[in-house]
Amino acid sequence: MQKPRFTGQRESIFNNEVVSRFELYNSLFLTLPFYKIKDTGTLLPLFIKYCEDGVKNQKTPAEIINVFFEKYTQAANAKDIIDLLFRFIQYIERQVVLFDAVEDASFTKLNTAEGQSSLRSMLKKSESSEDVYQKTAQLIDDLSLRLVLTAHPTQFYPGSVLSIITDLTAAIKINDIVSINQLLQQLGKTPFFNKTSPTPVDEALSLSWYLENVFYFAAANIQSEIDSSLEEYNIPTKKAIELGFWPGGDRDGNPNVHAEDTMQVSKMLRQILFRCYYRDFRKLKRRITFRGVEEVIYKVQDTLYKNAFDTNIVPENISDFLTDNLNLIKSTLIESHDGLFADLVDDLLRKVELFGSHFASLDIRQDSRVLRDVHAYCRQSKPIISLFPENYDDLSETEKIEQLSFKSAKVNYTGEASALIQDTLQTIAEIKQIQQSNGELACHRYIISNCQQASDILQLIELFLWNGWEEDQLTVDFVPLFETVGDLQVAADIMDLLYSHPFYRKHLESRGNRQDIMLGYSDSTKDGGYLTANWSIFNAKVALTAISEKHNIRLAFFDGRGGPPSRGGGKTHLFYASMGKEIANKNIQLTIQGQTISSQYGSIDSAGFNISQLINAGISAGMKEKHNVLLDPLHKDILNVMSKDSFESFVNLREHPLFMGYLERYSPLSLLSKITISSRPVKRSSGEKLRLEDLRAISFVTSWGQLKQNIPGFYGIGTALKNQEEAGNWENIRQTYQESGYFKTIIDNCMMSMSKADFSITAHFANDPEYGDFWKMLNSEYERSKEMLLKLAGHETLMENYPVEKRSVAVREKIILPLVLIQHFALEKLQEELNEEEVQSYQKLAIRTVYGIVNAGRNSA
Repeated sequence: MQKPRFTGQRESIFNNEVVSRFELYNSLFLTLPFYKIKDTGTLLPLFIKYCEDGVKNQKTPAEIINVFFEKYTQAANAKDIIDLLFRFIQYIERQVVLFDAVEDASFTKLNTAEGQSSLRSMLKKSESSEDVYQKTAQLIDDLSLRLVLTAHPTQFYPGSVLSIITDLTAAIKINDIVSINQLLQQLGKTPFFNKTSPTPVDEALSLSWYLENVFYFAAANIQSEIDSSLEEYNIPTKKAIELGFWPGGDRDGNPNVHAEDTMQVSKMLRQILFRCYYRDFRKLKRRITFRGVEEVIYKVQDTLYKNAFDTNIVPENISDFLTDNLNLIKSTLIESHDGLFADLVDDLLRKVELFGSHFASLDIRQDSRVLRDVHAYCRQSKPIISLFPENYDDLSETEKIEQLSFKSAKVNYTGEASALIQDTLQTIAEIKQIQQSNGELACHRYIISNCQQASDILQLIELFLWNGWEEDQLTVDFVPLFETVGDLQVAADIMDLLYSHPFYRKHLESRGNRQDIMLGYSDSTKDGGYLTANWSIFNAKVALTAISEKHNIRLAFFDGRGGPPSRGGGKTHLFYASMGKEIANKNIQLTIQGQTISSQYGSIDSAGFNISQLINAGISAGMKEKHNVLLDPLHKDILNVMSKDSFESFVNLREHPLFMGYLERYSPLSLLSKITISSRPVKRSSGEKLRLEDLRAISFVTSWGQLKQNIPGFYGIGTALKNQEEAGNWENIRQTYQESGYFKTIIDNCMMSMSKADFSITAHFANDPEYGDFWKMLNSEYERSKEMLLKLAGHETLMENYPVEKRSVAVREKIILPLVLIQHFALEKLQEELNEEEVQSYQKLAIRTVYGIVNAGRNSA
């Protein structure tokens, strides 16, 4: 009974601390005189109510908006209507920020230690059993967490807005009305987005705000708690947290990332880190004013200052220098000054251990098809041209691998190289330079996306050996990324071939017999639908773990997760906690991106909480003795059939002749390329025609989210469950849901995705002569999925077991309902005969609504 009582307490706290305070501050917010939007606040509540009533009565967006303006405004023409709609959008965008700030201000009250597993509590449980103690100690020794920040374009407020949000959250925590009033006024006058698209370096700079202001402190705080807990139980401490970084290194399908960007970002990360160190050391110096440390203090401060601010300094990895000298200061404090302020030195030492001279590891990522082209280009040059037959590209996979010699060579390139080829070769050389300047951990992973065969990795290794690297100094980890359902099915076979290859096996030995493998949730969902993607990844992980254990390789899965469940998000820590011993789970690695960064890691409190949850999930999963129930023949057969049924349902939808036309007409998909929040194109190909296979998963998911239909997050699962019920297997399905934490998490996250869908908003589509039946098909699967999921969970409403999160979603959806209707209104207008000026106006109107809808979702793209 304790858990329901705690849940009830959270609901009460949420209603009092979040909903009530938001309504209070929002009433203040609506009266503020902002630039060009004076008096708009008095009309907005009326407009919101009119939108809600209009949707209930199945009115079209045009009917709702036109009648509202006729009844309640003096708007005389289309230009006046568009102008006021833009002002509504400006208010609603800032209402989303206000709700975020109020919710974040209540984070620690909503997320108390009650009901949460912690490392200290796990260690306490182990006191009664030596075996449990030893197992826990070993799990802690093996465990690590790597969070990789990506530049995927789902939410990037400018640094000025992020700073306002941080200050606003702090003011709300203490109910500082004066400051709140001023910050809301500042928020109203501050632009929310850039007029032009950011460069990759701009993206890196924006994202580095979180490194400097959140992760620098949160990671050190969690590491300190780990150190303290382990010391209490006489277990050696270890570095448990690593940070990764993609902006400037991820060039998969992004022609705007160049080798010079990679170098610039690596220098920027280093400089920002040393500014953090310098800031901390200045505080430390103010306390340590004793004799015996003056010379060391001066030497460290001078070194930190030069590395933080002198742009002419030759960068090098000085983490050992810092560690040695900080330990000297600490020893003097302990020996001569009773250890006074030694804790401040420990704090900085801990940060140096965590972040070295690099802050976050810069991953390089490129598509296998590009790398194959680079290998083909290099093969035409001396001296390696003699090593390959002319028909190499036509050989079988086995024959290709037999031709690879792995000889280091200084290649004399003579043929004309494309920009992509030049970038690839230059980047390979730069990785060595970055390692020399910032340390090996600064840039040591090369990720091969769309990896389909062992030769994709082996050929890349040859590229390194032909471009400045030697076999015995190849300090690089090669990471295959398996994305599509088909690639996931053969992933274990590919790795078996690699592990058996003499050269690659020798390379792995030099890297500690450790292999990282990345799995992509986004593209697998776009390829096969929500249930099939999750089941395919589960089976791939089981098979890859088994084959790695067979070859005595320590495997670490790197999960490419987006924000929403359809891209691997949702209650992520529950996925890791539900793993059994059949899936490698000692090294948890995942991407965090878009709103996931701001919503789960946007403050020191929330980042610390979520980092702790992931670490604890890894340990608790390792403690399980029972194998995963989904591996029992009965459960596995059921999931295989469900996955097949779901896959067929999703593929039939995807191949429907109206599929892309519907998405392009009713969602802002074709306008996403005009949104100035990313350097990354919406699609991978440069052709004019929009094809599903070229469309980025993030654009695909975002478009369905804007429609409030969230098709990638559920479509096919209702059909699969209904088929099982009709086949007489319902009790077995219920047993699977109750006994498998993994399957339960999949179902619960699916319900979260569906809770952000609202087909009533688009109910008028049913009357469309071309797309009406298609909308009815989508709605039918939604209703079927909702009915079957609720029946399976024994619930009456979606997200019933997460009432606080459910309430949060409901408030957010209410805030942005007008944005959704304004977007549909603008898209409908764009179907009419318009002049160029009108087209531009309605396109801008539709585009502006995208920001607020995405940001309100917090994990909607």
